[in-house]
Amino acid sequence: MGDLVYEIDDRLYVNLTNRCVNDCTFCLRRHGPGVEGASLWLEGEPPASEYIERIPSPGRYREIVFCGYGEPLLRPGPLAEIAAHVKGRSDTPVRVDTNGQARLFLKRDVLPELVGLVDAFSISLNAQDGDTYERLCRPAFKARAYPAVVEFAREAVRLFPRVILTVVRLPGVDVEACRAIASEMGAEFRVREYIDKDSDTITQGSRETEESS
Repeated sequence: MGDLVYEIDDRLYVNLTNRCVNDCTFCLRRHGPGVEGASLWLEGEPPASEYIERIPSPGRYREIVFCGYGEPLLRPGPLAEIAAHVKGRSDTPVRVDTNGQARLFLKRDVLPELVGLVDAFSISLNAQDGDTYERLCRPAFKARAYPAVVEFAREAVRLFPRVILTVVRLPGVDVEACRAIASEMGAEFRVREYIDKDSDTITQGSRETEESS
């Protein structure tokens, strides 16, 4: 069994699932079993109660982040239950890192269900247009994926206090065009530096540079 939760600096990360509807060419999952000493390949998908047992004191963390080796919104029920546990015992902000395709794989709008439980969304925009997105992220939903990501981001901006759109700096990605998309919808913007397979510093802290628009 992999690690259900793991710490990096003063944040706690919640690893809900290994399932994902994308097969991104740059995904950290291609490099090994985990990050910073955490083993993130799970054997099944434990219930929310097992995660809650591992977060007895959420107030000690700067942030609780749903981010592991999969798409956390594939398990919206456990995510909401764990987030409610955090909110009931602390003022610690809760963030969800997502590919933004929840409406496609859940076949419903999950965002209203998470109001009051989630403080921020980090949404992987990853491209300035659908063709580039399909080439880099290889989504199961093909051409439907990118418009769904943009629509999800707009709705998140409307409902939640903080939304960050992210891109990975790769050939073919127009970072400035992506920044403009974030700015137009009122979201923050962050560039993530690509870490190749030969890197010996694969950490979630070092792969991100914050750039708020």
